[in-house]
Amino acid sequence: MDIRVAGHQVDTGEALRNHVSERIEGMAEKYFSRAIGANVTFGRGPHEAFTCDIVAPVNQGMVLKASNQAQDAHVAFEGAADKIERQLKRYRERLRERRTASNDHPVDIDAGYTVFAASNDEEEVKADSPAIVAETRTDIPVASVSDAVMMLDLRNTNALMFKNGQSGEYNMVYRREDGTIGWVEPRRG
Repeated sequence: MDIRVAGHQVDTGEALRNHVSERIEGMAEKYFSRAIGANVTFGRGPHEAFTCDIVAPVNQGMVLKASNQAQDAHVAFEGAADKIERQLKRYRERLRERRTASNDHPVDIDAGYTVFAASNDEEEVKADSPAIVAETRTDIPVASVSDAVMMLDLRNTNALMFKNGQSGEYNMVYRREDGTIGWVEPRRG
């Protein structure tokens, strides 16, 4: 497993790198033996606190992400690693549940984000309107609502569009400001 430990204006000593490697490899062996690698980045946050960001691709475009902040680099890493471990536990449970249900379908639609250029006719762009930024091309999975929520958590994103396996309609789940999950379903009829 390829584990990369980097520091932004922080010296990552040998002891910290060894600890990170041992913990990440232990989680991979316990929860996901086919894990490819992980990137662990340490930095300095506000008030001289250490930040730790972990990005770990696990399967078919699924990427686990976690970050934590603490006054010690080891503590910051442990907090982020605990978040990754909780995500892996949920993911493993969902996979077990999915094996018993036969309504899971493979990804069938390819979607992308596009940046729309402003027309030359506009005299001035309002300062209030945000820029539309291209993200990346992504697949729209066919999933149940609960599977879509799991993917939202595992991908650590704010929104996820998916094709509802039961209705065949495009739906969206998103994380609300209060921490709850919202579900957008098209109106029938």
